[in-house]
Amino acid sequence: MLMRQLFDQQSHTYTYLLADQQQAVLIDPVRDKLADYLQLLHELALELVMALDTHTHADHITALGALRDQTGCRTGFGQQSGSACASFTFTDQQALTFGTQQLIALHTPGHTDDSYCFYWAGDAQHTGRLFTGDTLLIRGTGRTDFQAGDAKQQWLSLQRLLQLPGATQVLPGHDYRGWTRSTLAEEQAHNPRLQVADATAYAALMSQLKLSNPKLMDIAVPANRACGQQ
Repeated sequence: MLMRQLFDQQSHTYTYLLADQQQAVLIDPVRDKLADYLQLLHELALELVMALDTHTHADHITALGALRDQTGCRTGFGQQSGSACASFTFTDQQALTFGTQQLIALHTPGHTDDSYCFYWAGDAQHTGRLFTGDTLLIRGTGRTDFQAGDAKQQWLSLQRLLQLPGATQVLPGHDYRGWTRSTLAEEQAHNPRLQVADATAYAALMSQLKLSNPKLMDIAVPANRACGQQ
C-alpha cells in the first residue's frame, strides 16, 4: 500500500494519502492544500475514491467538498457528526475499502463526540497503521474542552486503541514539534497523558490545561459541517 504523509504548516495538520491498485483515499485534507493534492494525484496516476475526516475540525477548513467537486470522490464523516453534506457517514467497525485494502473506522469519542481513528491491519511486509486524528498524538492527546469533548470518554477510547498490537504505527492528525510518527508501545511507555491511573485522574489532568480556543474555531466548525463549502 502506498502512503504519503502531507503537512499544512499553518494548522500543523497531517493529511494522509493512501492508495492501492491506483485507488486513493485522503484522510483529513485541508482546503488550502487542494492544489497540492490534485497535483500529487495526477503525478501518481491515482483515482481518488474517498476523502475522510476523522472529526469536525476546529483549526482548519476541510477540503472534502472541494475534492468531491474536483474529482467525483465520495466524502465521509462519522455518523455522530450530524453533517448532511457528506456522501456517506461511517460507524464504528465499518470497513472502508479502496483497491484490495480496508481501513476500519473506530469510534473514539473524547476530543469531540464524532472523533474516529482509522486502522489498517498491515500485511506480510508492513506493521499495522493507526491514523489517530486528534485522539492520540505523539506524546500527547487531543484537548477535550469543546465540541462535546469528554475527558473520561477519551480515556476509554485511548484504552481501546492500546489493545491493538504494540508495533502498530501511530500517525497523528497534528504535531507541533515536527514529529511524524510513533508506535502504540512507544506511546504507552512514554506519553505522559497515558501514565495516569484511571479515567478520573485523566480528567483531572485534562482539566488543568486551560488552553485558548483555536483561532479559526468560529469559522472552521460551521464551514466543516458544510464540508468546507460554506
